[in-house]
Amino acid sequence: MKVLFIGGTGVISSACSQLAVERGIDLYLLNRGQTKRPVPAAARVLHGDIRSKDSAYRILDKMTFDAVVDWVAFTPAHIEMDLDLFQRRTKQYIFISSASAYQKPLAALPITESTPLSNPYWKYSQDKIACEQLLMRSLDRDGFPVTIVRPSHTYDRTTMPVDGGYIVLNRMRLGKKVIVHGDGSSLWTLTHHRDFAKGFVSLLGNSSTIGQAFHITSDELLSWNQIFETLASAAGTRPRIVHVPSDTIASFDPQWGAGLLGDKAHSVIFDNSKIKSFVPDYAATIPFADGAKEIVSWFDSNPSHQIVNEETDRMLDKIITACDSIHP
Repeated sequence: MKVLFIGGTGVISSACSQLAVERGIDLYLLNRGQTKRPVPAAARVLHGDIRSKDSAYRILDKMTFDAVVDWVAFTPAHIEMDLDLFQRRTKQYIFISSASAYQKPLAALPITESTPLSNPYWKYSQDKIACEQLLMRSLDRDGFPVTIVRPSHTYDRTTMPVDGGYIVLNRMRLGKKVIVHGDGSSLWTLTHHRDFAKGFVSLLGNSSTIGQAFHITSDELLSWNQIFETLASAAGTRPRIVHVPSDTIASFDPQWGAGLLGDKAHSVIFDNSKIKSFVPDYAATIPFADGAKEIVSWFDSNPSHQIVNEETDRMLDKIITACDSIHP
């Protein structure tokens, strides 16, 4: 099977690239060659910029594929170009959407693939919804062979899965306070990228998935308090948590607030029955306790990535001080 990944070296896609070549897929990666993650030796790299139509047409020439996956499409304009590029080049086009596109606030749990798509808080999610709608119209009108995949919060060892990134780990080790939105009791799902890959790669080339949407997540549920406590434990410390309402965080940092109000502030429980019905052997087997140890070990081994943005650090102190003055 001949497959093209546009991107293929990101947090989620890197594990999918590795597993794809391990399963014997003839994998091509179209990207700009800017990555901190290793490219599988068996993958064929096409250096180019998918955002440049002339560049993409020149690189792809007359190539065709059994499946194309765009890991870096975020807006309808990106999709319009993909439709132009791949209408006659592939038997399957997989769009990487987002589980944040599901309605906020949620009317019911668990979340299934038929949960309505509506997010009034976060433009990122709104754009993903618009992309899905454009692709489904193209499927209905022109038979464009789209499959939609909606990851939720997927991480690898290089990503700290809390807002603020490495700053949070650094503050915990220094004994400084860290912010958890709300009261920290809302439920969340973190999925290791190697677990995600097990579900995703089996969708490649599967014609029965055309016109279908899937989310692929772990079944492990953790509160945000537990997530911070697990990270701290992996780092050999304990967190000094300050609970701050998401609205308050948004008043200090609108971008952070949009990601909370449009996603993380809401409890999520995913029903993975659909992906398991298409991929019967799919199971997420890496608990976050193990993933947290991988993350801490990676950052400890890579001093160049131990980056503390002083402006962000000061903002955290400012929010904490403001909240402490109200609730000393």
